[in-house]
Amino acid sequence: MSAGSADTALLVALVKAGRTKIRYPADVVRDDGVRVTVRAPWAAPGVRDFGFVRFEPGDVFTEHYWRDRWFAVKEVRTGEGGLKGWYCDITRPAVLRDGQLLVEDLDLDLWVSADGSSVLRLDEDEFEESGLAERDPAAAGAARRALDELERLARTEGLASLLV
Repeated sequence: MSAGSADTALLVALVKAGRTKIRYPADVVRDDGVRVTVRAPWAAPGVRDFGFVRFEPGDVFTEHYWRDRWFAVKEVRTGEGGLKGWYCDITRPAVLRDGQLLVEDLDLDLWVSADGSSVLRLDEDEFEESGLAERDPAAAGAARRALDELERLARTEGLASLLV
């Protein structure tokens, strides 16, 4: 896929602990060679209520993946276009190969509400239990730094500054 290409479909494959967690089709909005931006409807079946946000059929995700950063930022909107917020996955840098965007989830997540008043670090317990720090200390360090960077941005400039 060439830089700048849009209106192309691909498959997003989210892998966790060596297994495909979910795979779904998405439309490429932009690919500048470093960041791939795709748009897709909520891909899981039914509603997922986290307590601080609900993802449900009709929601639209604009997802930003970097080939050189350890995170993905997903802007979440209702089907009517209202901004719910940003769900951020800490991941290894994304790889686009053979029409599939491969993303390895490293358990850590960050939620930022639409108005920026709620910034929540998520799944730090899962990250510790994953054993990544023992298996791959460099990756674990990169993951922690990525979460810290996203939280700092969310609390200062806001994540929208990252997505321009």
